[in-house]
Amino acid sequence: MDIKHQLDIIKRGAVEIFSEEELVRKLELAQKENRPLRIKAGFDPTAPDIHLGHTVLLRKLRQFQDLGHEVYFLIGDFTARIGDPSGKSQIRKTLTEEEILENAKTYKKQVSKILDLDKAKVVFNSDWFNKMSVAEILSLTMRVTVSQMLARQDFKDRLEQNQDVSLMEFMYPLLQGYDSVVLKSDIELGGTDQIFNLLVGRDLQKDFHQEPQVVLTMPLLEGTDGVNKMSKSLGNYISINDTAEDMFGKIMSISDELMFKYYTLLTDEDLVLVKNMHPKEAKVILARIIIAQYYSIDVAKKAEEGFRRVFASKEIPEDIPVFKLTKALAVVDLIVDGGLAKSKNEARRLINHGAVDFSGNRISDDKYIIEVTGVLKVGSRRFLKIEKI
Repeated sequence: MDIKHQLDIIKRGAVEIFSEEELVRKLELAQKENRPLRIKAGFDPTAPDIHLGHTVLLRKLRQFQDLGHEVYFLIGDFTARIGDPSGKSQIRKTLTEEEILENAKTYKKQVSKILDLDKAKVVFNSDWFNKMSVAEILSLTMRVTVSQMLARQDFKDRLEQNQDVSLMEFMYPLLQGYDSVVLKSDIELGGTDQIFNLLVGRDLQKDFHQEPQVVLTMPLLEGTDGVNKMSKSLGNYISINDTAEDMFGKIMSISDELMFKYYTLLTDEDLVLVKNMHPKEAKVILARIIIAQYYSIDVAKKAEEGFRRVFASKEIPEDIPVFKLTKALAVVDLIVDGGLAKSKNEARRLINHGAVDFSGNRISDDKYIIEVTGVLKVGSRRFLKIEKI
């Protein structure tokens, strides 16, 4: 494939490339020598689930893989013990080794839904850091100054607000950078909040007499609230392990403005065609495409049919209250907590009179448990959209 076409694919959705000239030169040399470039992206297993925000980088890795390059999926089981301070307003909670290993177990299986693991290199940075002496690790600190670290914006913000910054957090960028030295990466991918860490990798490679990696940053994907970076802790995430029904409902809940960003970063669709679609139908197609990626087109169609049956009914208003479901609840509790009845006794009477249904199914048992996304209807005019988080 010619360089221009490769660049078009690589640059889709990207925020910055340090630098594009170096990238072109690396691509040309790789093509001339008939060898793949080494593409690296690191993921710390700080939580068991991978959500759509994580897949922005994973999809870009897959694009490089499809272009014939060698992808290194790095699981930061060692660096996760420190926790990446990027964008954090306070010291992160330290995870135990057991928690990290448990989370890491799930990563490979989930990543296989996006990457071709038969062709990818899955590596753990504990493989080299556990073999280094304390003196060897501390020697990395000679390659960056305290003033450089304090110039980092998130550290500056925390210090100005009298928030602590630990010395261990200073080590994180050095360790991530050293990963690039070990892997001799040609290109490293990361989010826009990772720029400092990624550029440290370039500097360390120069110190170790390697050609510095090209850095490509991707935007942070906002969650279903349309404001904050997708995060499990904020409850605004869409997990790739969500049921197809939950995934469809969550995608349909995002704003029209955010939808186009999802198309750009999470699909390969022609963006010109998307802009010419009606927003509502474009969102349905987006949900169908994303679900098909992690399940199948048949499962996606069934989820769409269920959504249209429940949400497209003329009986259900488009703008209804939303209840964030953090755990399974009995329908009686949900009716009261959601403000659809004043008491549990009233809720039970409504159920006994056949006035309650969930996602089109009549509920006759007041002990019925709701644990998925859907619409709760009480009477003919009271509705509650349930979003599982």
